[in-house]
Amino acid sequence: MRCTLAGTSFFALACHASGVAFAMPPLQVKPGADLARCLELADRNHPHLLAARAKVKKTKARLTEARFAPFSQFRASGGMALAPTVLGSSTFSPNTDASLGSSLGLAWRAGIDGALPLYTFGKITNLWEAAEAGVEVEEHGLEVTRDEVRYDVRRAYLGLQLARDALDLIVEANDKVDDAVKKLEREVEEEDGDPIDLLKLQTYTSEIEARQAEAEKFLEIATAGLRFYTGVPELELMDEPLRIPEHELGGLTRYLRAARVHRPEVLMARAGLVAREAQVELARSQLYPTLGLGLSVGLSAAPEVADQINPFVSDGGNYVHYGAAVVFQWQLDFAPGYARVKQAEADLAEMLALDKKALGGVAAQVEEAYAEAKHWKKRYDAYLKAERYARKWLSTVQQAIDIGTMEERDLVDPAKSYAEHRYNSLNATMEYRLAVAKLAKATGWDAVAK
Repeated sequence: MRCTLAGTSFFALACHASGVAFAMPPLQVKPGADLARCLELADRNHPHLLAARAKVKKTKARLTEARFAPFSQFRASGGMALAPTVLGSSTFSPNTDASLGSSLGLAWRAGIDGALPLYTFGKITNLWEAAEAGVEVEEHGLEVTRDEVRYDVRRAYLGLQLARDALDLIVEANDKVDDAVKKLEREVEEEDGDPIDLLKLQTYTSEIEARQAEAEKFLEIATAGLRFYTGVPELELMDEPLRIPEHELGGLTRYLRAARVHRPEVLMARAGLVAREAQVELARSQLYPTLGLGLSVGLSAAPEVADQINPFVSDGGNYVHYGAAVVFQWQLDFAPGYARVKQAEADLAEMLALDKKALGGVAAQVEEAYAEAKHWKKRYDAYLKAERYARKWLSTVQQAIDIGTMEERDLVDPAKSYAEHRYNSLNATMEYRLAVAKLAKATGWDAVAK
């Protein structure tokens, strides 16, 4: 029996299932979860997807910050203190400038000042555009993670189905041979049978038992893996046989076009280009001033200090002021600013190169997955044909044994041939499904894998 039920990464994750998945709170599910249900649970509970969603929420919070930050450039300040009694005016006062007596009163002060941007030469709009593109990048990154998780779940589920179907095959093969072994044992004891024929049958029976233990092991590993992926420790899985995918393979061009439309890595690269372009424009806009409407309101009250109503006298204890003016702020760091523009342009050039690489890499992955799917489709058809011939051979020999024209030892070769070709057919079914799932992942077109 081939030991490629789920791949290396699946077995590594399955080995850690008890340390991760079983620590999660139990979730009520209906018994007999099928593949669609497993995919749904994995989408809700898989740690990688939970982490990716958290990154999306973080990026959206940054976008909200970018939208409101330019209009939040206001500062409030104030305080309270004890002030001594100070009387008089600018021409006469009975107090000195160091007057500090036992007569004290409470004084307080509060004020708000800031500016609203009027024209920023693109600082705000470019900041928003870069932040929005950043959200798109993380959202497409979430889809990348989701595609990887779906492929892992499908691989584990198909491995589970193969293990179950292999066990059914082993039971069927054992039933075919067991009666013949018992009958031949009686004949050998009576010295009417050939001991060599009996040893052949017993060797085949032992091989069946070994493969049964191997299939049971893979069944347990696949079950543990699915429980990890779905986050459900007591997940019950539907017992359904392997079947070929519903999707009929079309031409390669169809899948290449689908990848350009659906593949999240491609969409991620496009959003990254938008973000880099916005960052270049943002760096350029920072070389120019920011025009705004400055606003200021202030109030101070000190009842123990004489209020000076003369406008030419500075009164820090009692005043009310407010005002508005057109203001500007200009960071005169032209040399560093020009360097920042060059850095942003270099980042954009790097992203353009990575975008070309992504498109080329995606096309290569699609072609590879398509070729693999076609390969396994042909092997599945060939193995299915061989299985039918082997079944017919086994049935013919069994009928001949029943009517006495052939002996039990003649059952070994057709039974072994049928079991091998039946398993090859099952394995090809799983590999074909996996290849189509890989094609769905390569194109970003998840409906292909159904």
